[in-house]
Amino acid sequence: MTDDTRRFASFHIQDKTMNTESLVSTPVGKVFARVLATAMESRLRYRLFAPTKILEGVDNLPGRKVLEVGCGTGYFTVPAARLIGERGSLVAMDIVPESVEMVSRKVEAAGLQNVRVIKGDGLRTNLDTASFQTIILFGVIPAPMVPMKPLLTELHRVLRPEGNLAVWPPIPGWLPQSVLNTGLFTESSKRNGVYNFKRM
Repeated sequence: MTDDTRRFASFHIQDKTMNTESLVSTPVGKVFARVLATAMESRLRYRLFAPTKILEGVDNLPGRKVLEVGCGTGYFTVPAARLIGERGSLVAMDIVPESVEMVSRKVEAAGLQNVRVIKGDGLRTNLDTASFQTIILFGVIPAPMVPMKPLLTELHRVLRPEGNLAVWPPIPGWLPQSVLNTGLFTESSKRNGVYNFKRM
């Protein structure tokens, strides 16, 4: 096993933090990121998991001030911005610089004016407290490298009182207990595979 492979396999155990940026800077991580990006943008994925239909499961999306954490390739970013509309706004955030560049190009090509794409860590967003009405966390959890309590504590901080956290898990049958166990959110609804939680 090479040093890069060893680091790739055990980075989250050693650091106990979300260190995705360090991970994708390794040669193995770069290859993994390219393969993952290709899979995420495949026609099959669009056929099986239509992003607009999934986003319609988010409570009260039109006209809201929305944060998308872990925007990745922008699979949900452009359709989310269209559903939010001109009266709302979307901040799409990812820790990986290549993802930020890719999503910025998609947003520009789509001619969207209500989206700002930023590089940021979901554990330490550096965003203002209570600045968003809705947070979209799609395809991010569950993941072994993401510490749930610190992530959800930060999202709770930037979400407005009575705001909505929308979680779409990539694994069918995921249970929302990991979110509820934090004591920060209560489940309000589930539609199209999206779990909606209210900020407590």
